[in-house]
Amino acid sequence: MIVYEYPLNERIRTWLRLEELFGKACFFIDATDPRSHHAALLAVFELAEVMARPELRSELIQELERQKLSFEPLRGNPAVDSDRLNEVLDKLSSTLAELHVQVGRLGQHVRENEWLSGIKSRTGIPGGACGFDLPGYHFWLNQSVQQRRDDLQSWLAPMRPIKNGVDVVLKLLRESGNVTRYMAENGLFQLMLGGRVAQLIRVGVMADQPCVPEVSANKYAVNVRFVTVGTSQKARTYDQDVPFELVFCSLAGTAI
Repeated sequence: MIVYEYPLNERIRTWLRLEELFGKACFFIDATDPRSHHAALLAVFELAEVMARPELRSELIQELERQKLSFEPLRGNPAVDSDRLNEVLDKLSSTLAELHVQVGRLGQHVRENEWLSGIKSRTGIPGGACGFDLPGYHFWLNQSVQQRRDDLQSWLAPMRPIKNGVDVVLKLLRESGNVTRYMAENGLFQLMLGGRVAQLIRVGVMADQPCVPEVSANKYAVNVRFVTVGTSQKARTYDQDVPFELVFCSLAGTAI
């Protein structure tokens, strides 16, 4: 099954983008070839850009503190798995501690590094990072795998508290919803929300279905339209019945 996620506010969109970029950076750092480490550096540049939002850290701290306050009263509740609860609370506390000790603007160490800035200014040009354009970068790409990894990890390290915070919040968000199965007749589906509020909608579709969902939502209803997929034709409504799973996700402290 393929799960498609649709964030319903800008804060969740930003966290999902950060999750995607951190995933790319870590994946390519673990590789060994220079081209992969070039891709890892591009992800670091993108992370620094996304983190330029001045309110990013404060919003993440606020959300983590809100979650901690929501879970604290559950201590001693016999209906709650105490081990799992303590694990969540410990993770929230340690992540908050990491974020509170951070100083300075997020990603500033990347933006203020003249060597990195020179590379970044060329990567926006098609083929602009060729060896004849950036001989110093070409030299770095030909250093040992471990040297390149150490450098990449050093540039990523100041951003890791944000990664840990985003990981915690998105995990709690995804685990907050319950799966319900529906059928989209002739590729179309509408559900009245009845006062429910969600921050993230997840749509699960079997991988053998030749269509993908498009989701639109407001405070009254959610609409799902399945469209055909293909690399050589314009998407159109998939006019067959499509079974799918729908999950409304909302963090603790948000009405749903």
